Amino acid sequence: MANLTSVNNFVICVGTVNGSGSQSANNILLKSLFRMGIPVGGKNVFPSNIAGLPTWFWIRASEQGYLARRKQADVMVAMNPQTLAEDQKTVKPGGYFIFNSDIGVINSETKRSDVHYLGVPFKKLVDQATDQVKIKKMLINIIYVGVLANLMKFDKETVLSCLKDQFGHKESVMTPNLKGFDIGYNWVDENKTEIESAFTTAFPFQVEKRNQNKKYVMMDGNTAAALGAIFGGCSFVSWYPITPSSSLVENYIKYAANLRTSETGQKKYGVVQAEDELAAMGMILGAGWTGARAMTATSGPGVSLMSEAAGFSYYAEIPCVVWNVQRVGPSTGMPTRTAQGDILSTVYLSHGDTKHPLLLPANIKECFDFAQHAFDLAERLQQLVFVMSDLDLGMNSWIEEAWTYPTKPYDRGKVLSEADLEKITTYMRYTETDGDAIAPRTLPGTKKMNAAYFTRGSGHNAKGLYTEDSAEYKEVIDRLARKWQTAKKFIPAPVIDDRKNDVGIIAYGTTDMPMREAREILNSKGIKTDYLRLRAVPFTDDVKTFIQNHKVIYVIEQNRDGQMAQLLTTEYPELSAKLVSVRQYDGTPVTAENIFEPLLKHAVQNKIVEVML
Repeated sequence: MANLTSVNNFVICVGTVNGSGSQSANNILLKSLFRMGIPVGGKNVFPSNIAGLPTWFWIRASEQGYLARRKQADVMVAMNPQTLAEDQKTVKPGGYFIFNSDIGVINSETKRSDVHYLGVPFKKLVDQATDQVKIKKMLINIIYVGVLANLMKFDKETVLSCLKDQFGHKESVMTPNLKGFDIGYNWVDENKTEIESAFTTAFPFQVEKRNQNKKYVMMDGNTAAALGAIFGGCSFVSWYPITPSSSLVENYIKYAANLRTSETGQKKYGVVQAEDELAAMGMILGAGWTGARAMTATSGPGVSLMSEAAGFSYYAEIPCVVWNVQRVGPSTGMPTRTAQGDILSTVYLSHGDTKHPLLLPANIKECFDFAQHAFDLAERLQQLVFVMSDLDLGMNSWIEEAWTYPTKPYDRGKVLSEADLEKITTYMRYTETDGDAIAPRTLPGTKKMNAAYFTRGSGHNAKGLYTEDSAEYKEVIDRLARKWQTAKKFIPAPVIDDRKNDVGIIAYGTTDMPMREAREILNSKGIKTDYLRLRAVPFTDDVKTFIQNHKVIYVIEQNRDGQMAQLLTTEYPELSAKLVSVRQYDGTPVTAENIFEPLLKHAVQNKIVEVML
């Protein structure tokens, strides 16, 4: 086997058991790489039980900034006897398989000839670290941190600083963890001959400090969204906890306690944990009606329960925001797996004719930015707006260039002030005034008697009075439909890289993460591509032009039915023959392979371009 040489370019996968405390150890590795200035991303693929089932943590380091998960790992650390045989398939040819030799042996039938193996006696080592049975299960993870840190030449002081940040608040925890790290680190030095014999070559994956992360931040999308909501003026949140959105509201509570509390201790925000998603949705409708910037966070099952209230928001024209951190469905599906499976159902959520704008963040900065944009859009259009994140973006760690506090003023939309109301003799709540399909609203509490109005979610006319008159009903519902066109003026524009190639790609959300890497691989195979990243629904004219200007368009998404491709087909039926749906829906984050492999196959079979294989 040829020796690989790679500095700051590698993929590590750690296979452990859920509830074993491995998350802390893996985050120490991840944060150490980040603090050493290396572009890095982490993904936790975990089960939805409390403890006992297999879990995997992926770390991707890349000088080029490729941070999406890859199909296989360069280095596999196998700590789970249940998956010992299966984990060997995760390793790339020529890769390295480090396993706990105390939990089992490598079966000759599963052992690969193209992989380097190293057994480490982790149980024996953890016995040296402590005699407390209760913490051995946790401490064993810090030992593999020490082994990897030495093998890969991590800066030891950086690792120790991250370890102290993780455990330093309690000396009784910190002391054995420091000892465990040293035991793992020293084991490598003490067994160099055995390691060289096992690997047959020098260990090729090395770490070197860089300075390029000085202007970067690392966080998960839910934290970025919570901060964005606070800076975006959100003053009321109701929620019912559900994976993977719970940490969004938890972080809102955490940071609002500081950022939205006055010097006198007065809280300028409210949070209510509701009895269910229906109640949570009803509460933000009430708050939105009074003029508060109100939101809830949920996932697919919660959105389904909000269906009727979503229709009420649309018809009564009440602004509010819902963060849908998507997970695998249908039904309760796989709660801890990622997907983009709620696109179609959310756009049309509720019975009757409804259309809700969707914002589609692809990174943590957009989670922050779109939090305010969602409120601006909701109040401008006077309707419910959904932000469609997903588990991969919401719960995993990403890096992004540091951004500054927002300076953009809030867009409250058409709100009639006391002075405005002085000039009005007759106020008709559901009558537009300037051709954009949006009727001015008033806010309760305005010092003018005629600020009050009826809010109706049942059949109503332009005055807000109940009606079953066909013409009056149609007048209102047709105006609501025209809001869809107005929305196109205010949503985030798509990001487009168009170099007039024959092949185009459309993607959105976390399918963007591996796109640059996939496109460069395609280019090396002779397929030059252009790319449009959707950032919102409805679609702007740029989207139609992009489709028109290409021979074929591959639509990449993480659901079984190609839901975004269906929306594009509905919007542009005359262009549907150009659209090719490419789907990845097994619940794991999309990889570069999930993009370039099916594109290569389709291009070859259909002779779209000359391909170099």
